[in-house]
Amino acid sequence: MKQPIGFMGLGIMGVPMAANLLKAGYPLTVYNRSPAKAEPLVRQGAILAPTPRGLAESAEVVIAMVTGPEALNDLLWGPGGAGGALTTGKTFINMSSVSPSFTRQLAPALAASGAVLIDAPVSGTKKPAEEGALTILAGGPEDQVRELEPIFLALGKKVIYCGPAGQGSMMKMFINLLLALMMEGFAEALNFGRLGGLDLETMLTTLSSGAMNSPLFQMKAAHLKSKQHPPSFPLQHMAKDVKFIVDTAYELGAPLPAGQTALHLYRAGVALGWGEEDLSAIVKVLEGMSPTVATLACPCAP
Repeated sequence: MKQPIGFMGLGIMGVPMAANLLKAGYPLTVYNRSPAKAEPLVRQGAILAPTPRGLAESAEVVIAMVTGPEALNDLLWGPGGAGGALTTGKTFINMSSVSPSFTRQLAPALAASGAVLIDAPVSGTKKPAEEGALTILAGGPEDQVRELEPIFLALGKKVIYCGPAGQGSMMKMFINLLLALMMEGFAEALNFGRLGGLDLETMLTTLSSGAMNSPLFQMKAAHLKSKQHPPSFPLQHMAKDVKFIVDTAYELGAPLPAGQTALHLYRAGVALGWGEEDLSAIVKVLEGMSPTVATLACPCAP
């Protein structure tokens, strides 16, 4: 029989990930601060735990997929927290986006009670989560990561071993820095072309016809055409992650000039009320900084 799993955090990513564990035949207990979000999973066979501790007591492997360190600390060490029940023989997998330094502090805290920490954030958003096509970025003892591969492959298409605990989180920072810069650069270039009088569809056709084409650009183009930004990766989550990235760069002494600018722009989007929209809403920040009418629509005109 497959080992019982506990899953905490039923947001945009957590619900489809937990559903895929059920589809793969794992006995599943779930917990969420808002119990109503667990109802679809309960109808599919999951058990709803009243507290994180109750969940951890019933599971051999506990997975957390929450918004960040504050939510994770509350699940582990808050009232009714799971931390005290994560004892010898149990594994805690953090799939949330947190900084590498936070992960490295968490590992000994869990080891004190005998549990093993695997940090395994994911590359991918809502649709890959629904399809079980995420990429799992795993850090921790390599032999234990390999033992957990059947669980990871119920959630994703590939497991990449990144090194000791903390390196999964470091890889997540690396890939999200690139994502943040690519999305902002895409939006910036399109806004630049718009102000120069270029048609959006023509710009997208030009982009898709050469080496600069990207699945990311193809996916987000629909948002830019419709001016609707349904969240697969909320802008406020990207702002949070870029803050982790900038802080980590400071710790490492890594130059991050474009990252610093990206942090300013994503945080501006949150401040303007677009935090719950997709990160593609960064285009609205740039449009808001632009003239309302393109004054250089045809620079070649007399």
